[in-house]
Amino acid sequence: MKFAFGKTVSVALTAPNLRQFLGQRRVLPEERLTHDQIGIATGLAWTPTGGEILYVEAQAMKGKGSLILTGQMGDVMKESAMAALSYTRAHAKDYQIDEEFFTSHDFHIHIPEGAIPKDGPSAGITLATALVSVCTRRPVRTNIAMTGEITLRGDVLSVGGIKEKFLAAHRGQVQSVILPGPNKKDLEEVPKDLREQLQLILVAKVNEVLRKALV
Repeated sequence: MKFAFGKTVSVALTAPNLRQFLGQRRVLPEERLTHDQIGIATGLAWTPTGGEILYVEAQAMKGKGSLILTGQMGDVMKESAMAALSYTRAHAKDYQIDEEFFTSHDFHIHIPEGAIPKDGPSAGITLATALVSVCTRRPVRTNIAMTGEITLRGDVLSVGGIKEKFLAAHRGQVQSVILPGPNKKDLEEVPKDLREQLQLILVAKVNEVLRKALV
């Protein structure tokens, strides 16, 4: 670093003095929730700038079975939300949910940070987890993040961006990552040291996701 009169000095950049040179942080990374909560699940999303933690919130209130979607969801994600609700209704008995619950309540699914558009077929299991959590009043574990699409039959389909999503999970300080079974081959792209720091849970069905994710 050069100063006036041609004098050159060395400056070491360290964590404590970094803000002094770069200023305040402009982007704060998402961190995992501090405690298990009902109706909020931690998803993993791919974006053009890398992977991100994605929180999906669900709420049920008195109504007539309507589905409300907010948070700048794209068409694909909206369809995933509808599929997640249909799956939950079709398997109500499996999760000890009164079938009349769906005709006497409206359901609101929201993804915070609505200024950032979100789309893509990878949030199905996250949406289903948040919905089943609301309907059963069972909290979702905060130390688990997930990615995967679902079918109406309850199958979990493979997704893309596995390396970026693993990096996001690591930054978000979660302990376990739920992935579709077919994505096992994509783990070769993830650095070995990163794979060893996170517990990997491979699933084929939505009920496997719920067994791991719900308290």
